[in-house]
Amino acid sequence: MSFRISFAPPADDTLAKMRDADSFRDEMARTLGSDPYGHASTPVKSERDRREATVYGAIVLYYVSGSVLTVTVVRLVPLP
Repeated sequence: MSFRISFAPPADDTLAKMRDADSFRDEMARTLGSDPYGHASTPVKSERDRREATVYGAIVLYYVSGSVLTVTVVRLVPLP
């Protein structure tokens, strides 16, 4: 089972400015796309489907929608 990764406009804007955006997208698909509840992610405010993880040197805040198999990235913060 694979989840589709989508980016909300603020996260998409940040992604467009990242130097290694293609590698980041590949890592997102490999990790969160295959298991959005794994990859050392943690729930935010005790909400199971609202999660945070570090992927390819960036903090990713995202929501999981199991009914439509989608991970929606709402905030993306590249680490220095």
